Amino acid sequence: MTKAAVSKPNAETDWTARALNDACAAVGLDPTGARLIKFTNNAVWALASAPVVVRIPGSAAVQKRVPKIIAVARWLACHDMPSVRLIEELPQPLQLDQSDITFWHHVPVERAGTAPDGRDLGRILQRYHALPAPSFDLPQWRPLLAIRQRIVEQDMLAPGDQRFLEDKCNETEELLTRIDFQLPWGPIHGDGFVGNLIAGPDGSVICDFDSAAYGPREWDLTPIAVGQIRFRYATNYQQQIIEEYGVDITQWQHFSVLRQLRELQLVTSVLPVLRTNPSLSEQWATRFMSFRNADTTTIWTPYR
Repeated sequence: MTKAAVSKPNAETDWTARALNDACAAVGLDPTGARLIKFTNNAVWALASAPVVVRIPGSAAVQKRVPKIIAVARWLACHDMPSVRLIEELPQPLQLDQSDITFWHHVPVERAGTAPDGRDLGRILQRYHALPAPSFDLPQWRPLLAIRQRIVEQDMLAPGDQRFLEDKCNETEELLTRIDFQLPWGPIHGDGFVGNLIAGPDGSVICDFDSAAYGPREWDLTPIAVGQIRFRYATNYQQQIIEEYGVDITQWQHFSVLRQLRELQLVTSVLPVLRTNPSLSEQWATRFMSFRNADTTTIWTPYR
């Protein structure tokens, strides 16, 4: 198949467009008219020519997670979980120019007004937490390891700002050692919020397994709670997940520690890709300055 150009590449996305073109050429897909639907840690492209989503790692840190992501996706599929599915007829991953690229079935949306909510998330997390342990070894929950790696990998921070984040990692790590978690440990999604749900014809499905681990279930309930505080969702997703899952994490005595960890995660999540995707810079600066100034009231907005 002749390699076709992705529609309307620009300075921020042209490297991902080139990677998409090369990946499609390698497996016989047509990238013409492909749409970049997300670019934070990964560049996620939806093809116009086929119901296929192509996921391209945006940094070395993200690249290292690809084997786990594939294993988790297959494990969830074996248990018929409402989750996104790999296209098993294609290479998983396709190794191309030091990038491990994955191909996923596009989730069709049949009607408007079916946006996922906290009830969907609560139901899916309940099912996820009830699954038997997978046959492969999930990594132990060590969220600060990835945060520290992103801080080391970035080349954008002033020295004082980098020291602040490093000190905050040390402080958070110490606080975590003092927590006595109440819910049983087991497989967790690691990034459970409504933004990682997709509305499908048979209900919402969960995606983005980068943070999957063996860890405390309290952590899976934290992102939606912190999101309600920081992003002020128009819909009270936090109340919905409380009603569905049956736990209000904000009333737990150690929630403040998990909130600090989550905000540290949200501040550092895009550090390695800020230079290649400068459209994230304005929102990143808002998050960083409010976090550094211990400003707990500034409203953040999602990365686009």
